[in-house]
Amino acid sequence: MTKTELINSIADKANCTKKDASAALDATIAAIQEALVNGDKVAITGFGTFEVRERGEKTCINPRTKEKMTCPPCKAPAFKAGKSLKEAVNG
Repeated sequence: MTKTELINSIADKANCTKKDASAALDATIAAIQEALVNGDKVAITGFGTFEVRERGEKTCINPRTKEKMTCPPCKAPAFKAGKSLKEAVNG
């Protein structure tokens, strides 16, 4: 599903215009992004949790030169599905 298809689905289910659905989706994404940048978790009951996870330093290989190099530690966004979402997906 693309962002446009998601906006159309939100507009249909919420009985609002596509413009309003687009604004609501953009605001939701911005709020989640801002919380993650600030180091906070975003927990949506019944859906899941967005969080930032620390990745440690590791050895990686440059695919072009096959040279081993060290990749520095970094932060990565992560999503953990909630129980209700897992049950809905698995039937």
